[in-house]
Amino acid sequence: MTNKPSIEALFEPFNIGALKLNNRIAMAPMTRTFSPNGIPGEDVEAYYRRRAENEVGLIITEGTVINHPASASNPSVPRFYGEEALKGWKRVVQSVHKAGGRIIPQLWHVGTQRAVGQEPNPEALPIGPSGITADGLKVNEPMTQDEIDRVVHSFAKAAEDAQKIGFDGIELHGGHGYLIDQFFWKQTNCRIDQYAGGIAERTRFAAEIVKACRHAVGPDFPIILRFSQWKRRPFTAKLVYTPDELDQFLSPLVDAGVDVFHCSTRRFWEPEFENSSLSLAGWTKKLSGKPVITVGSVGLDNEFLSFFAEGKGAQNVNIDGLIQRLENKEFDLVAVGRALLVDPKWAVKIRDGRIDELIPFSPEASKVLY
Repeated sequence: MTNKPSIEALFEPFNIGALKLNNRIAMAPMTRTFSPNGIPGEDVEAYYRRRAENEVGLIITEGTVINHPASASNPSVPRFYGEEALKGWKRVVQSVHKAGGRIIPQLWHVGTQRAVGQEPNPEALPIGPSGITADGLKVNEPMTQDEIDRVVHSFAKAAEDAQKIGFDGIELHGGHGYLIDQFFWKQTNCRIDQYAGGIAERTRFAAEIVKACRHAVGPDFPIILRFSQWKRRPFTAKLVYTPDELDQFLSPLVDAGVDVFHCSTRRFWEPEFENSSLSLAGWTKKLSGKPVITVGSVGLDNEFLSFFAEGKGAQNVNIDGLIQRLENKEFDLVAVGRALLVDPKWAVKIRDGRIDELIPFSPEASKVLY
């Protein structure tokens, strides 16, 4: 008879270098668009504080855009530059820390996922490694070296500002078909220079960003990189197809200074490659030797695509399988998305066995900031 996994595994402390986390639960980054003119206000502060008050070990903020004219695709996505926006984020950090939590910003550039003429800055054209979208539509010329250097500098400046205002680390958004991922992915990176070629060569842009951020913040400030197999278009796309390709992808990023990999999948439990039960997070930990965060439909009975494509909600399910994998050390941290979006008390309810009190996710939850 198999023993039921203990919920205690989720609530064991974990350290990322000098950063001490009270448990293994992270809040996944989720775009909310509740920051008018890119400035997070009191409602954003309260939103993150509630999760910290309710035992979320690490909060990863919604994507925050770096200082570049074409970095954002919505004027209500929070900025991570400018005096007012950074003041707003400093208040968020102080509030989360007062509640006993830890928090890092996710730094983001949307690349060619920004439409031509889109707010904010409608005069700015989308940028990407080859100036083409995932659908092959040309929206601009390939990025020049000067443009690449400017974006690298902007990420590093954002990392420096994050450290300055008290954040506990940073996460670089390198997944989901956004700018960094556009360099990773051969469908959007058709360059013929040092930023293209095999999968290892296509990591060069990200590696330069990581190195620049590391130089800006020093050796002890955690740098997390989020990457994904899937893309927004198409969802079935793959970045790598074999463990060897994944190893080639990870190695330059480890060398550049990544401390933790955040492995974004639609369903955290799915095997990534044939003839192995390991998930993407499990393979990443095995190959890189680095701590990893798993994510993807944690605690829910369907994956997020059903929400975005069909407007469906989701019911809560038991997390025995998640805990078993955590006990087996397949991954180190667990990022919870929609379940935490709808229910800020998800972690304490799980801890206390109050499963019947969990709130199901509904599309209406995405329309409010609570």
